[in-house]
Amino acid sequence: MQFQVPQFIEVEDKIFGPLTFKQFIYITGGAGASYLIYRVLPIYLSGPLILGIGGLAAALAFIQWNGRPFILGMENAFYFLIRSKLYLWNNASKKPIQKTASSDMKAVSEVYIPKLSDSKLHELAWSLDIKERIAAGVAGERERGGGIIRSVRTAREARI
Repeated sequence: MQFQVPQFIEVEDKIFGPLTFKQFIYITGGAGASYLIYRVLPIYLSGPLILGIGGLAAALAFIQWNGRPFILGMENAFYFLIRSKLYLWNNASKKPIQKTASSDMKAVSEVYIPKLSDSKLHELAWSLDIKERIAAGVAGERERGGGIIRSVRTAREARI
């Protein structure tokens, strides 16, 4: 049995001529607000307000910013202005601790070597996750191991 798969699901339906429902509401609301301002205020005060409201209505209806509606850009700008901003950047890396010969032997014996009977896919996914974290710069000193990827005993310990 064959079924037709819907395509172009991101495109909104045109309901009112060449306008979608959202575009129609934005344009109608802008026109209504402009008419009310025209009737209530004198022309020298209402002129700039009508131009501003008309421009905002047209921007909301037709402008997209990076493929996203203009209203989302306005919402993000509003939240950026009212929320507190805290920027932290710590470029200092920890200095490696000097190890003695006995601690080197202990570190070599603690290196985890995956067993062949374990899930190879799980081990591969875990090692790729660690490599991505190191490349992104979010891996801890424990995971970096001085520039060489050093395994830990289990994947659970890697998340800590």
